[in-house]
Amino acid sequence: MNIKSLLLGSAAALAAVSGAQAADAIVAAEPEPLEYVRVCDAFGTGYFYIPGTETCLKVGGYIRFQVDIGDEVNGANGGDWDAWTRGRLEVVSKSDTELGTLTGFIAIHAEASQDSTSAVTDPFYFDEVYLSLGGFKAGTYLNWWDKGINGETDANAGSAATRFTSVSYTYTGDAFSAGIQVDELSRAVINGIDGAEGQGVGVEGIVTAKFGGVAVDLLGSYDIEAEEGAVRLLASAPVGPGTLQGYAIWSSDESAYYNGNLAGEWAVAASYALKATDKLTITPGIQYTWDSYAYGDDDWRAGVTLDYAIVSGLALKTTVNYQDQPDAWTGFVRLQRNF
Repeated sequence: MNIKSLLLGSAAALAAVSGAQAADAIVAAEPEPLEYVRVCDAFGTGYFYIPGTETCLKVGGYIRFQVDIGDEVNGANGGDWDAWTRGRLEVVSKSDTELGTLTGFIAIHAEASQDSTSAVTDPFYFDEVYLSLGGFKAGTYLNWWDKGINGETDANAGSAATRFTSVSYTYTGDAFSAGIQVDELSRAVINGIDGAEGQGVGVEGIVTAKFGGVAVDLLGSYDIEAEEGAVRLLASAPVGPGTLQGYAIWSSDESAYYNGNLAGEWAVAASYALKATDKLTITPGIQYTWDSYAYGDDDWRAGVTLDYAIVSGLALKTTVNYQDQPDAWTGFVRLQRNF
């Protein structure tokens, strides 16, 4: 009996140990808790938190199909029409810091089938890429001269480039803001400016004020190497069922900020964006230039732009313009899907 009891006890012990080892072998590790993407509403719609961080991210952009029409609108092949497509991808990051909002911005453009030298040789490019902290901003981006009036008639900066690599600081108040900016002016992309070669430096300053629905800004810029400057006063006000906008420009001569087509010693422009229906806006506009730098005489352009919201996110824009010099009709038809 003792031997039998011993054998039975040993077998029971071995079975218990084997069962424990088998149970240990099939026990799976507990899954780590999932972190779901959270909506970030601190900086407006469309932002979400990057998992594991307090940084908010937003992705957007547009797809554009456009047909340019007119008298030799295409400088690459001399044709009177050109159909092409563009894609734009925007990525914005924002987070709160003790020094203000920290922002990173990337916007990539790519053109397909656009018959221009730049599109053929460099179809992908940064339209803007910069960082900002509070009122401080540094990177490559569109400057204050890029802001024009409603419609597609005016040539706000003439034919000048409006994208530079820059550093700026802007103070923003409730009804008043002021900014100053230093630009690198690369003469490899700025042509026809007397006495300007290699890398140059420019300075811009802007003051903006709002009085109810009325907004006014005064912009000045100076191209240090060319020793030329320009000043623009721009105003916007709601009038009736639309918005009236206009500006006046004075320049000492051509500079990196203001040159070429429809640029002159003096220029004025105006447009009226009429909200005809909830979906349709009609914007006639006109610009007049005294002593045009391009033609040596007074010049003017007039036209009309139609904006129609087909559905949410998809818009149709078409414009037609006539310019006195060089006696030409131009315009385009555009379909654009924003997201």
